[in-house]
Amino acid sequence: MSDLDRVLAHIDTNRDSYVDRLCDYVRHPSISAHDIGIREVAAMLVEKLRELGMEAEAVPTAGHPMVLGRRSDVPGAPTVLLYGHYDVQPPDPLEAWISPPFEPTIRDGRLFARGAGDNKGQHFAQLLAIEAHLAVHGKLPCNVIVLLEGEEEIGSPRIAEFVRDNADRLKADLVVTADGPLHASGRPIVTFGVRGMAGFDLVVRTGRTDAHSGNHGGTMPNAIWTLVHLLSTMKAPDGRITLDGLHDPIVPPGPAERDAAAALPVDAPGYLAEMGLERLDAPADRPFHDRLMFHPTLTINGLHGGYDGPGSKTVLPCAAVAKCDIRLVPDMTPDQVLDCVRAHVARHAPEVEVIGRGGMLPSRTPIDSRFTAPIVEAIRTARGEDPYLYPSMGGSLPDYVFTKTLGLPAFVTPYANADEANHAPNENIELKLFHAGIRTGAALLDRLGAMRAGG
Repeated sequence: MSDLDRVLAHIDTNRDSYVDRLCDYVRHPSISAHDIGIREVAAMLVEKLRELGMEAEAVPTAGHPMVLGRRSDVPGAPTVLLYGHYDVQPPDPLEAWISPPFEPTIRDGRLFARGAGDNKGQHFAQLLAIEAHLAVHGKLPCNVIVLLEGEEEIGSPRIAEFVRDNADRLKADLVVTADGPLHASGRPIVTFGVRGMAGFDLVVRTGRTDAHSGNHGGTMPNAIWTLVHLLSTMKAPDGRITLDGLHDPIVPPGPAERDAAAALPVDAPGYLAEMGLERLDAPADRPFHDRLMFHPTLTINGLHGGYDGPGSKTVLPCAAVAKCDIRLVPDMTPDQVLDCVRAHVARHAPEVEVIGRGGMLPSRTPIDSRFTAPIVEAIRTARGEDPYLYPSMGGSLPDYVFTKTLGLPAFVTPYANADEANHAPNENIELKLFHAGIRTGAALLDRLGAMRAGG
């Protein structure tokens, strides 16, 4: 048996005890939005990391602490930074849970509990992979940094500052995050990037108070119409976003990224049926995955003003707000996007105020990174099948703190089932996938250990 075979055999032998220990972990609430259990769980994790022979501490921030640990066993081998988050979403609505959210329950081969999939079950699998190597060989095949955040579920407001201020303590060769769901088919995936985001409000007031639509209709400008006309100048019916300069910084995907996106399975009719749609958004000829990976979007999240209660009220609204977001692709930035929005609004509707709501940079790791092959090989070894390669996901995560602040390649390798119900009642993880995640984490460390740092 190879060194890795012995580790995988150890993992297989201990699968029941691993489940018991995961149950104990998710039994402890750590709700960042309500500041419940955060410091207690952070202390548990520090103790666990120290049991793994790591230099570990809960590093204070202006909010919740970051749990940081490091173990350097192999000079010359790569150092992998394993990122995850120990905070969880609030469990509401409680009445929708079949079993209490912090009383872990196994049903139909799944563990149901808040945090089971997002993200305690996934980063705990990484820690158990480290433990398995140490139990079998007494050392790790590569060097490891563990960073577990306590504020991911409230938007990671302090991770950028933390990473910038602690760059010396986070020196690594790559970052791997185990979070999110596998493909709907159950096949594993590797994601190489995320879209960024810029949020903003468009606010207008055309008068002192709402007015009678008959007595003042035709003399008093309607605030909602002001926004409707403005919004119609920002995106054309054919799907083009018409903000001058918005697309100027965009770096188009290379051939490897385009080929990977084109190779992904697409079930457009199934998607339409699942979402209750008659058609995809314009432009109609844009490939399905290109829409989610390679192009910015402009979304009206909500349009508010006037009267929307029962019956009718012939009111002429004096104020209106449109809440919007724009998803960003490399190398767009929130500041550049908001500058384009402000310039456009100043030309078309100068009475409208633009209020920025913050944002997040996009992130992209080249799909031909030298770490892609060992990651794919690790997944193949652990699970018996190759992963789908996603050049980017459509949503936004703070991966930019790794790729831009630290200058590291960053990869997301999910372990949870597609129907994990993260953020929803009855969150769960399939136990076979939790077990496969431990095996994958162990294989990843082994394959990285076969490389040379910086080579």
